[in-house]
Amino acid sequence: MKITAVNIAEKTTVNYKGRIIETGIFKFPVLEPVFIDFEGIKNDAIIDKKYHGGVNQAIYGYSLEHYNYWKLLYPKLNFEFGMFGENLTISNLEETEITVGSTFKIGEVILEVTKPREPCMKLGLRFETQKVLKQFWNSTKCGIYFKVLKTGFVNVDDELILIEKSINTPTIAVAYQTKKSN
Repeated sequence: MKITAVNIAEKTTVNYKGRIIETGIFKFPVLEPVFIDFEGIKNDAIIDKKYHGGVNQAIYGYSLEHYNYWKLLYPKLNFEFGMFGENLTISNLEETEITVGSTFKIGEVILEVTKPREPCMKLGLRFETQKVLKQFWNSTKCGIYFKVLKTGFVNVDDELILIEKSINTPTIAVAYQTKKSN
């Protein structure tokens, strides 16, 4: 697994059905190394810390390969890295194989898998339709939230290296489907 893109956002204000909404969903790739702290990437806008960011959701990773699935469903959209609000676009990141509690090293950073991402209406803003939320829930292509155990710098092309696979814990895909059922 390799970092394809490191993405951050500035706070953006959107008018959605007459309501002003602030969001950090409009992430864009950066080329320089970024510092990952215990609550996220330095200079990345996180607006709603109840659902995004914070210690247990400090970093959001999404699979490069999932982009192809969504491009087929939304061929008119301009897909760029960060489209899902992910901090890290990672090749071969597979929710059906990665277990909650597993730890990874990337650059100087050590991350622990915490939970799947649950879609919110802001993903619908990015996709220009709220129907994407149901489609997101009906897949296992949810992405992975990580907790930061050791801070440091990461960069494009850094490898995500498994340190320890957690056993007797669900995969992210199973945790996601369980959450969907509740």
